[in-house]
This record gives sequence, structure tokens and C-alpha cells, in this order.
Amino acid sequence: MELRPYQSQAVEAVYDFLRTRDDNPCIVIPTAGGKTPVMAAICRDAVQLWSGRVLILAHVRELLEQAAEKLSIVAPDLPVGIFSAGMKRRDLGYAVTIAGIQSVYERACNVGHVDLAIVDEAHLIPPDGEGMYRTFLADVRKINPLLRIIGMTATPFRMKSGTICAPENILNEVCFQISVRELIVQGYLCPLRTKAGTLKPDTGKLPVRGGEYVAGEVENLMDDENLVRSACREIVEHTQDRRSVLIFASGVRHGQHICHVMAERNKVECGFVCGETLPFGRNDLVRRFREGKLKYLCNVNVLTTGFDAPNIDCVALVRPTLSPGLYYQMVGRGFRLHPGKTDCLVLDFGENVLRHGPVDQLHASPNNGHGNGEAPAKECPQCREIIAAGYATCPQCEHVFPPRQRQRHAPTASSDGILSDQTTKAKHEVTEVFYNVHLKSGAPPDAPRTMRVDYRIGFNEYVSEWVCFEHTGYPRHRAAQWWSRRSNEPVPTSADEAVELADGGALAPTLAILVEHKAGEHFDRVVAYRLGDKPPRLESEEDLPEYVATASDDEVPF
Repeated sequence: MELRPYQSQAVEAVYDFLRTRDDNPCIVIPTAGGKTPVMAAICRDAVQLWSGRVLILAHVRELLEQAAEKLSIVAPDLPVGIFSAGMKRRDLGYAVTIAGIQSVYERACNVGHVDLAIVDEAHLIPPDGEGMYRTFLADVRKINPLLRIIGMTATPFRMKSGTICAPENILNEVCFQISVRELIVQGYLCPLRTKAGTLKPDTGKLPVRGGEYVAGEVENLMDDENLVRSACREIVEHTQDRRSVLIFASGVRHGQHICHVMAERNKVECGFVCGETLPFGRNDLVRRFREGKLKYLCNVNVLTTGFDAPNIDCVALVRPTLSPGLYYQMVGRGFRLHPGKTDCLVLDFGENVLRHGPVDQLHASPNNGHGNGEAPAKECPQCREIIAAGYATCPQCEHVFPPRQRQRHAPTASSDGILSDQTTKAKHEVTEVFYNVHLKSGAPPDAPRTMRVDYRIGFNEYVSEWVCFEHTGYPRHRAAQWWSRRSNEPVPTSADEAVELADGGALAPTLAILVEHKAGEHFDRVVAYRLGDKPPRLESEEDLPEYVATASDDEVPF
């Protein structure tokens, strides 16, 4: 298995961290972004290059199975054992042991000496106390005080305590991170669209315990007959051209109610699984769902972490949550690519997107959902699409939002122009640039396309511009000028050609941009650039950059 470029970068980042520091790193890769191949590559190198013993820890059977499968592909000759009560295995003494934390946490002595422990879903490690992970890792460290620990997660935070990495925690620093947006732009994750439900539940008075809504109260609220009927009707209406719809309910009674209404009023079959579903029944429903023989599948707290069904092209959230991690895990079921799948539709009946914001901009907040700050997302009143709060025009139906009303006394001075024709400009260092073919929403298929250029100027901040190679007249002239400043290659004739050349290294790097904001206008403009040197001509395909997963074997990294 050949690693993707960012997966190779993650592996090298871990080795650099282990060689140069004496604490423990964390890798952050989104759901469906491929954490398991990274884990498998590290295990292979640790055993075959450095003669180490590795332990992989996870909390659900699906993650253990995925790790075993990827290891058999990446390193088929590697001795691998599994220690899991759920899988009826008690393998010990192997170079790599894949273990369920529930099965192994009191058996550190049985596991014995370990050089490297890799924790999947590492956000489950508590910052303090005596949980299973902390208890087990402390016992293993007594056997080998030089134990190194690597965390892997898609959400590097806990709702109550914030970031999982800190000097005093088991994991100390993120050594590699890539965002959902970057992987969507690069074509490794499926784009998402979101629509809100017509009827809104009143979550304002729901009691909160431990940072989350009280489960029974949430179910009582969401199990209202009108809410269920409205949600089921809209799920069926919006999924006429969808193939696999995963529904998240607020409780067992609520989930059964949804399935009943789907069958009786909407005349469609909807499967149901929960923690009480017998294994045979659950496996049969999941198999039919994955094979496309069952379109609708409703679940309660089951099909989240580790559930892999790439065919899912719609996720319906019929439950509100204050947990950004749970929200991310539910939505993340639709991230995977699949033949014939162009995007994944998220139907949100619990106002979760409005509460937490886009999945690529999540962060831990002690008062999530109850704060007084600006909402991270908003709903279009015309098409009910849920979009990031910064949009002035809906990208789906092009509805124009009214200008934002500022507070009478803002906490900080505004840099916006006071009159409509005044402008402000700001310089931004650019950390990465992404290129993509773009067709305007609602345009006919044969309309001219553009090359969309996304400049990353912060952790999750981007500025975009559109270069019009397929247009005529002045837009084409501007595109030719833009290209000639950056490349020695001939000016492309199509957006596809431009993106292919840009991704192949034909453009000078953009080091910084000057962004102009004009009061009253919907979009900011990039008006100046600081560029690096133009690259030499690409003579042939052999000049395109290659990405190979390599590891230096001249120095043991742990």
C-alpha cells in the first residue's frame, strides 16, 4: 500500500518528534482521512527497522479489525496478535499486539515490555483521574520507563477540558494536523451539504449534565409526534436521488417511532439498530445497508466511531448534542468517497450545525450551545441550506443576506470603512495553496469553469479567488497575466489543465497576499501577491513530484 502524500508527511513528523524530543506526540487526521494506514506504517518500521515491540489500543471492535486489516496489507509478514474479549482472542507475545482497552487495562503484566503504544481515538484519554487508558499506560510504563506513546484522533479536544495535548497530559503536542477542508479540496474526502429541518425543537430549556444534554429529556423533546412526522417527511423528500441514508435518533423509543412513521406514513423500509440489538440482527441490517439493499438505517449510539460505510450519501441528525466530538463523529460517517457519490447531504433537525459550526472549524468550548457569542453558522431563509456565518450570499441559491448589524459599542475598534466606498487592506502570510476546478452553482454544465485558488492564511482561515481560463475577453486576459507571473508553462486553455499543472508544480509559490475589504461588498479581493521563484519548465511527466513513504533507518526514533 502506497501512502498518500499527507500520510507520508504524518509518518515523518512522528519520527522527527520522537528523535528530537522525549515526550509524546499526537497526529490529527479527519475521519475517513486514513489514520489506520499511518498507524500500520509506523508499526512496520518500528518492528522491521528498529526491532521494537508495539501495542495498538482502541475502544471498539471495528477499530481493532481495521488496524489488523491494514497491517496485513502494509506488512503481511509482521507477527500480529489481537487481545480482545469481543473478538474472542487472547494473543500475547507478538511484535505487534492490537488490544481493546476494556480487555487489557488490568493486564499490563501479561502484555509485558512495550516500546511504543499507539492510541486510536486518543481524545478518549482523560486529562487526569484513573480511567482505563491512564491506569494501563501507567502500569506499562512501570515495566518500561522509556515507553513512548503516540495518539491518533480526528478531534484533538475534549468538551469539558479543552485540548488533549498539554505538557502535563499523556499526549503533549500535535506533531501533524490536516483539516477536513484540505482533504476535500485535495479530493480525498467527500464534500458536504447541509439543510435544516422546517420544525425547530426548543432546546433552550433542556437540562445539561456533564456538558451534555440529559439523554432522557432530549428524547422526550425530540419524540414529539409533529417533530417526528415532519422530520421523516423531509428525510424522504430530500433523499429521492440518494442511495444510503443513515439516521441518528435521540433514544430507543424515538428511533422506533421514526421507523414506524417512515413505514406507515412514508411507505419506506427503515432498519433500526441500538445497543440492545442482537448481533445477528445488527449484522444483517448493516450488511444490507452497505450493499445498497436497505436505503434507510436508523441507529442510537451505535454507528458512530469506527463504522465504515462509504456508500452513505446522506446523514440525518434527528438529535441535538452539545458535544462537538459527537457531532463530528455523526457527520463524519458521510466523509468517505464512493463511486457515483458527488457529495453527502446532512439533514440537521437538532440545530447542531448552527450550534457548533462547520466540521472543519470545530473547537472545544465550555459553554458550547449556551454562549452569547456569534453563531458559527447560519441558515438560508430561502433554501434552508446551513452555511458558515461569514457568507454574504448563499452558495446554493444565491440568496443575498442583509448586511450584518454591528453592536452599538463593539469590544474592539472596527477596521471596516465607515462609508460604502471606503476600503481596508490587510497583509497575510500564506501557509498553503489549493487549486480546484469550480463551476458556479446553478450554471449549465457547458458554462465556462474557473480555477478556484484557496489561500490558507491561518489555522482554519482561507481567502479565495477565481481565475477564468475558459472565459473570453478581459477575464481571459487577466487569467493569462495571472499565470504568466507565476509560471514558465504556456497559459492553460481550460480549468482542468490549469489545476493539473498547478498540482504538478508549475507555479511559483505564493508567500503572502494583500486582501482588500470594501464596506458594503459581499466578497474580499486579493489585490497583490508576494511570490517565490518561478519553477523550471516541466519537460515530461517524469518531472512531476513523487511522494514516497520513507523512513530513515540510521537512527532509532524511540
